Amino acid sequence: MTELFLTLIFDYGLFLAKTLTVLAGLAVLLILALRLRSHNASAEQLEIIDLNERYRLLTQVIKEFSLPAKAYKTFIKAERKREKAREKAAEPASRLFVIEFNGDIRASEVAALRVLITALLLEAQSGDEVLVRLDNAGGMVSEHGLAASQLARLRARGIPLTVAVDKVAASGGYLMACVADRIIAAPFAILGSIGVLAELPNFHRLLDRYGVDFELHTAGEYKRTLTVFGENTDEGRRKLCEQLEETHRLFKDFVAQYRPALDLERVATGEYWHGQRAVELGLVDAIQTSDDFLLAASLADKDLLKLKYSVHKKPIERLLSSIQAALDRALASWRG
Repeated sequence: MTELFLTLIFDYGLFLAKTLTVLAGLAVLLILALRLRSHNASAEQLEIIDLNERYRLLTQVIKEFSLPAKAYKTFIKAERKREKAREKAAEPASRLFVIEFNGDIRASEVAALRVLITALLLEAQSGDEVLVRLDNAGGMVSEHGLAASQLARLRARGIPLTVAVDKVAASGGYLMACVADRIIAAPFAILGSIGVLAELPNFHRLLDRYGVDFELHTAGEYKRTLTVFGENTDEGRRKLCEQLEETHRLFKDFVAQYRPALDLERVATGEYWHGQRAVELGLVDAIQTSDDFLLAASLADKDLLKLKYSVHKKPIERLLSSIQAALDRALASWRG
């Protein structure tokens, strides 16, 4: 009888352990599913950073370590009083929205730019302004043309747009910059390069040497002008040059639309210039870094709001993006 009782207890304990194990497994799966759902829901994120608060914190830290205790307390009281006055003000402070665009050959950030511009157009109020901190050496025509068109949406709605170039806005980068109501640049920033290029290697003679045939079949006389592996012709080269000239004309017309005072015969040669010379040529309106522009806006009591849009990527996607970015940088460096 005792052995039977112990057996029953053992079997029940084993059954209970199995049941708890199954329930625990289901609970883990449920938690993972909820976390995955939550993770997917927050895959896209619009972040807003209060730059005024950042400046206040910087000032506060310096004063805390440099002022006597009594003077520091006086400063803190004055700041609190000033903030209360701002909160009670009948009219809200004018807002300056800040967007950073770091370009590459593919203008990869244009997807985020589209979302940010749309968000601004939905929220824009009278008195709002936009500053784009642009660092872009150009690249593919269609991608940079789309990026410029996004900035043109702000101009079309009458929202004052300033583009600040601290490093470079060349070729497709200047295509974007020229849309602004005002362009400012650091003294040694690079601007211009209003031109178009196309380049590719050709391995036809190498393949021919080793008896390797390459066939290319097209429908349409100019479906393919030059190829990497086939034998290129003078007619194909001529047609490609025509296409480049046409794209260059479109580039110049676009720049002239937004900066009609420019002497395009002088500046649309594919050359680039540094900041001060760019001002003299009319490519830029003033020498000023984006940092000084933001500081002046902060001192003028504008609300400085930096917008950032990001999309969560899987580890493999981040790895592939990093490899692609490295290849793009290498290509840009090789091209000079």
